Amino acid sequence: MNEKSIFALFQVVCDENPDKVAYRHKDGDTWIPLTWKQSYDINKRIAKSLIALGVQKGDKVNILSHTRLEWSQCDLATVSIGAVTVGIYPTNLADECAYIINHSEGVVLFVENREQLEKVLSVRNDLPKLRHIIIIDGSVGENEPAMTWQQFWDKADETTEKVCMERTEAVQPEDLATIVYTSGTTGVPKGAMLTHNNILFSSWNVCECLPINAEMETVMFLPLAHIFARLTVYSAMRARLIVAFAQSVQTLVEDIKEVQPHFFASAPRVYEKIYEKVTSDVQLAGGMKKKIFDWALATGYAVSKLLQNHQPIPGGLRIKNSIAHKLVFSKLHKALGGRIQTCVSGAAPLNKDIAEFFHAFGILILEGIGMTENTSFTNVNRVDRYKFGSVGLLGDKIEEKLAEDGELLCRGPHVMAGYYKDPEGTAEAIDEDGWLHTGDICTIDNDGFLYVTDRKKDLIITSGGKNIAPQRIERIIRSSHFVSQVLAIGDKRKFVSALVSLNRPDVEIWATQHGMGIGEWDEFVQTQAVQNLIQSEIDRCNRELASYETVKKFRIIPHEFSIDSGEMTPTLKLKRNVITANYKSLIDSMYEGV
Repeated sequence: MNEKSIFALFQVVCDENPDKVAYRHKDGDTWIPLTWKQSYDINKRIAKSLIALGVQKGDKVNILSHTRLEWSQCDLATVSIGAVTVGIYPTNLADECAYIINHSEGVVLFVENREQLEKVLSVRNDLPKLRHIIIIDGSVGENEPAMTWQQFWDKADETTEKVCMERTEAVQPEDLATIVYTSGTTGVPKGAMLTHNNILFSSWNVCECLPINAEMETVMFLPLAHIFARLTVYSAMRARLIVAFAQSVQTLVEDIKEVQPHFFASAPRVYEKIYEKVTSDVQLAGGMKKKIFDWALATGYAVSKLLQNHQPIPGGLRIKNSIAHKLVFSKLHKALGGRIQTCVSGAAPLNKDIAEFFHAFGILILEGIGMTENTSFTNVNRVDRYKFGSVGLLGDKIEEKLAEDGELLCRGPHVMAGYYKDPEGTAEAIDEDGWLHTGDICTIDNDGFLYVTDRKKDLIITSGGKNIAPQRIERIIRSSHFVSQVLAIGDKRKFVSALVSLNRPDVEIWATQHGMGIGEWDEFVQTQAVQNLIQSEIDRCNRELASYETVKKFRIIPHEFSIDSGEMTPTLKLKRNVITANYKSLIDSMYEGV
């Protein structure tokens, strides 16, 4: 790793691979390829247009859009000229967008479409430093203070090649590349300042640790406002592999089938949904299909166990597994495009049972960990060294240790420069010796594998003084195929309780098999039969917990926590304070009289 800037890396890749496909995006029914040479020309055009709009080194450029090719193009062009990319989640409300634009002092804003433009225009008078708004898709009204993509594109003619190259050459490793605002599970988002060197180092580390190469293709659907997605794109650039941008989360299944990726990175929720779909379909089919599936899965688990222990697979089992693949496993591989080799999981803990299920099907999920403040990377499992339930081994040239209370501390070139306009927050996060306090409570085994117990701020301390990790409880209960989401409660309470949302397809199948009519879902989930079903599942899961950790009471909520309700972040983490406030009376009802 010897590049001084992100643009320097990009330029090398383009020079060495001008005719190789870099990106693909879908237009109508066709996936349109874009070579590295074409990408270089587009990058230069956008960069020149930004310069023509008066964007100086260090200026902030906001992007308010769903994941798409233009997001990455605008990001890369911005950092190429020494300006700073600031992404905004498209699900943010108008006042939340205004906060980030104002706090970051954004001077240019890219919006995806009319919906996002109108959101911004509703608070335009509250954005005094914002000078230009560009809409990527859509038109602009005669009196609206914005410009179309074509108008922006044409601005490039006002900037000379010499001026543009001078700007790209002036960028240094310690210069800011992006400010990434945390998604705010506990309050006002903070802006983590990441440098060119932070991103270059982490992308290099990813390529060192993961089995990715120039012959591969991946599909990108994670929110690019989050550094996990951006790091994936930059790592793909370093590895010279193709990134295909999914049309949307809604079209993801179709997009994956068409793109046929060799790997993809995702938050755990996508893997959970796939697991739920596969198991639901099997339950619904029943009969001989279920018997074949169960036999195949048992065979796959036997192979998985041997592979995990680095033991040879006997010839008979190998033959059985080949048959299982043909009859059962191949269907999931086909649904994932047919070329899938590995998957990467991050942004939240992955249930160990989900990882083992995929592995039985012949798909290895490599779980890792990172956070915005360390450029989304410290540890990851390797193809030849992995332990399900762990977040893997430490990356190269990174240090980590555990504090006395078990909090993970890390140090290295991946650690942010600090929080924007927040020296107190920076001093709290990074100590005088350069150690970043991650907030994760962890253990490290004798082989160096890291296990995350919980978030330090999420720890439950019962009224009896017991310290309890809620995320562990939640992961265990979510192993039930009847359960979709869980929030464990118990801080300053006498015992642990839980709010539970149901995996509707599996519950409906169960109801049909037991001759029950469903009627109104909201009413059905409160029936005694469903209460008894979930109680039996929680009783089973409680056997894996210490007595003081067991869930004593629960309440079923009829609908899942969601981003739209404000109960989840855009990276699909539960907003515990919001949920507990929204369901305060329901939670209190579990503690009445105790």
